[in-house]
Amino acid sequence: MPRTIKKYANRRLYDTHASKHVTLDGIRQLVVEGEELVVIDDTTGQDITRAILLQVIAEQEQGGRPILSAGMLRHIIRFYGNPLQEFMAQYLESSVETFLSQQKGMQDQMRGLLAQSPMATMQNMAARNLGLWADMQKSFLESMTTGQGKKP
Repeated sequence: MPRTIKKYANRRLYDTHASKHVTLDGIRQLVVEGEELVVIDDTTGQDITRAILLQVIAEQEQGGRPILSAGMLRHIIRFYGNPLQEFMAQYLESSVETFLSQQKGMQDQMRGLLAQSPMATMQNMAARNLGLWADMQKSFLESMTTGQGKKP
């Protein structure tokens, strides 16, 4: 069940789970930590999660190193109302999910390598290399012996 944040008429955001007011940066931190949340307008009861998340992105884009260039934003804006708008939305979401999946795979590989001692890593590499060398020799010998048994 997602965490509920209420937005009051005075523009303040209230985290009902933690029973305290939060800022846009607080919302950003919850998202970074993997918290599922929904933002509800207290007056209308309307779900305004997307609008608040867009505000968080706009705030992040103002400082530091932005992710979305002006050119990319122009391209995205041009897709609104375009017959391919839904396709573009699905493509962007799929691209980000693929990127995150690849990132997780790389992190898991690095974690596995770092969990081993340097000597264990070297032993594993040596064992793999010896196995490859043995397979290559076997393949070479087989090709030599099958070639000798044939007469022209």
